[in-house]
Amino acid sequence: MKIKFKSNTFLIAVSAVILGLVAGAILMASIGSNPFEGFYYLFRGGLMNVERIGNTIATAITLMLVGLSVAFAFKTGLFNIGAAGQMLVGGLCATLVAHYVFLPRPLYLIVIIAAALLGGGLWGVIPGLLKAKFNVHEVVATIMMNWIAYWSIYYFVPAYLKGPSLETESKSIAISQSLRSPWLTEIFGGGYINLGIFVAILAIILIKFILDKTTLGFELKAVGSNRFCAEYAGVKVNRNVIISMMIAGGLAGLAGMTYYTGYSRNIQIGVMPSMGFDGIAVALLGASSPIGVFFSALFFGMLQSGKGFMNAMTEVPPEIADTIIATIIYFTATSVLFKKFWDSVGKRIRTKRKDRADKAVAQEGKDNG
Repeated sequence: MKIKFKSNTFLIAVSAVILGLVAGAILMASIGSNPFEGFYYLFRGGLMNVERIGNTIATAITLMLVGLSVAFAFKTGLFNIGAAGQMLVGGLCATLVAHYVFLPRPLYLIVIIAAALLGGGLWGVIPGLLKAKFNVHEVVATIMMNWIAYWSIYYFVPAYLKGPSLETESKSIAISQSLRSPWLTEIFGGGYINLGIFVAILAIILIKFILDKTTLGFELKAVGSNRFCAEYAGVKVNRNVIISMMIAGGLAGLAGMTYYTGYSRNIQIGVMPSMGFDGIAVALLGASSPIGVFFSALFFGMLQSGKGFMNAMTEVPPEIADTIIATIIYFTATSVLFKKFWDSVGKRIRTKRKDRADKAVAQEGKDNG
């Protein structure tokens, strides 16, 4: 059996991660710290016990959904940089449900998920409409929507959801109304783990099914590959642009729900959620694949969860972990270089195999002659 060696997304992602870690090691060494000790505590901080693993997963939940939002838009030829604003609006809708809707638990979960989907989806539809009808670039439109969401939250929370003592955050959501669940918390020994993990996994499965197995997914990817060819083939490009941004916004809205009603249990004003931008990194490292996003989010979740422990146990500042993430993003963005490198490696391997095979055939001919 012949094994074909060629570049693929896994090799490219692993190459980016390794080079990012090497860059982090160089930075640690440059400030007089031991890189091996730093990495030991960085990874141990996210995996040392059941509670830490739960916190790593809890951090990864939001990153999965935001990364999936950005990746889905990438797949359809759009750049959704508005996930932060969609998170805020989806989280606000979910928070309102958490404070004012009281239903049996299964029905309540359906309502809060629907509210987050609708809020985030609406915030995604608006840039989609602007793109489809007036050709307003989605990057510009989504950035503007981010700040509209930011200032809307800045006004809405103190006016209608103010906590008892602080003007800068909403009142806390009761545990019974949050996404946290006693049995799940008990399994992971406390921490921030919540039911959002099941929402994220279900979303990944559903998006993969839509992209790979449905006509809608085929049309969306066709528009992303070449909108002019897709339009010539009869695909309704504008409709698919709107649908794509709506789905991407809905996924980011779910991310806001898992963060604000599962992880933090309140909304702070004056804070643009950084996860909305971290999701771009997750999507890039995951090659915009739903499965890739799942593992990419777990990796970044481990780094985010472990950096505080690394700082507590060593003199390495937590910003080193952020620098490692940024470096990994940089190398992932230059994936074309890795593709050329691995393709050249594969070509050399195939050439050597062919030469050996030719020599073996020639030798066999001589022996038979």
